[in-house]
Amino acid sequence: MDLTLLGTGAPQGLPRPDCPCAACATAVGDEARASTALLVDGALLIDLTPGPAFAAARAGRSLAGVRQVLLSHPHDGPALEVPAGLPQPGRVADGRELALLGGHRVRAVAVDVPGTGYEVTGGDGERLLYLPPGAAPTGAAPANGGYHAPAGTGPYDLVLLDVLARPDALARLRAGGAVDAATDVVAVHLDHGVPPGPELHRRLAALGARTVPDGGSLVVGEYHAVPDLPRRTLVLGGARSGKSVEAERRLAAFPEVLYVATGGTREGDEDWAQRVALHRERRPGSWRTAETCDLVPLLADAPGPGAEPGTGRPAAPPPLLIDCLALWLTHAMDEVGAWDDAAWEAGGRRALRERCDALVAAVRATRRRVVAVSNEVGSGGGPATAAGRRLRDELGRLNAAFGAECEQLLLVVAGQALTLRG
Repeated sequence: MDLTLLGTGAPQGLPRPDCPCAACATAVGDEARASTALLVDGALLIDLTPGPAFAAARAGRSLAGVRQVLLSHPHDGPALEVPAGLPQPGRVADGRELALLGGHRVRAVAVDVPGTGYEVTGGDGERLLYLPPGAAPTGAAPANGGYHAPAGTGPYDLVLLDVLARPDALARLRAGGAVDAATDVVAVHLDHGVPPGPELHRRLAALGARTVPDGGSLVVGEYHAVPDLPRRTLVLGGARSGKSVEAERRLAAFPEVLYVATGGTREGDEDWAQRVALHRERRPGSWRTAETCDLVPLLADAPGPGAEPGTGRPAAPPPLLIDCLALWLTHAMDEVGAWDDAAWEAGGRRALRERCDALVAAVRATRRRVVAVSNEVGSGGGPATAAGRRLRDELGRLNAAFGAECEQLLLVVAGQALTLRG
């Protein structure tokens, strides 16, 4: 199947008319996007972009062969234009199938917002899934909350969806085996809420997705290099820099994440309780939480429940998000008596190094996807106490050793992630 994206933006387009925001101001050239519309093999048009005939001509395509026009969502952008000679747009009822003369089969997929998703199968069996703006698939779901493609069909070759607005939709598709490591995931319906410039592409790559400019063409089922997702990532940053949000964002499109909170509970500390509650509220509901500093067993290769869809192999262990290493180190220093000079010299230093070495070795050996958070240190004046200097020095050593075992290393400053490695 040959697919041309006549537009890749939200219904109101990007930039939005008369909007002064940074995303709209920088949406020029290939970053300017009309509302999303797909032309499949020159015969099927899904959604209408402003000036569809001109958009097709700019892409080197023609609408003369279009035999079916389908709409996926109520339209709240510019007025729809149906060029002369095109069939009147329609919609397929949820769960129903439509067979086209060119050999394509279209199945309507129920979604959780007003509208309809479409699964399109080509004559050679290649398959794509297209979801409307802000949508996730619904319907029969397995116990893990994932979305299955129809029985016996396997993962989709191509999925087009609103990745940044609904990373949980991608997580559902992954959980049910409808998206695997070879699926080409393309972000569409891009609005001015997306980060401007290169940050958009970096953020999509972290989720295993990409975008293409308006007018771009794809061959469904043809090999395309899928973004290489790092297995281990360390996210560093100062207080309130946005490092935890960045770490959570990097796993938002993956199912069954285990969030490891190393801070534990603090009886009577209302401020700490509020911070913990805020963290919990912004996490996806499918994530689990473990409050522990016993990280080495969690990093071991514990298989997940059940089997990988369609393979029979033991399921891969779910990803870990560790937040944070600084609190883990503080706990470890508490246990070895690091705050007492005599205890430190009498064996505390050696005991702490052994714990840190064991953690680093576990990270080196793990096969799980891991995103860890830690505080960056040493940017200001030195601590006034020996204990404070000891924590600073040991955390600096731990960050360097842990980071050396990670494929990706990020530093977050003022909410912006700077790539140090990977």
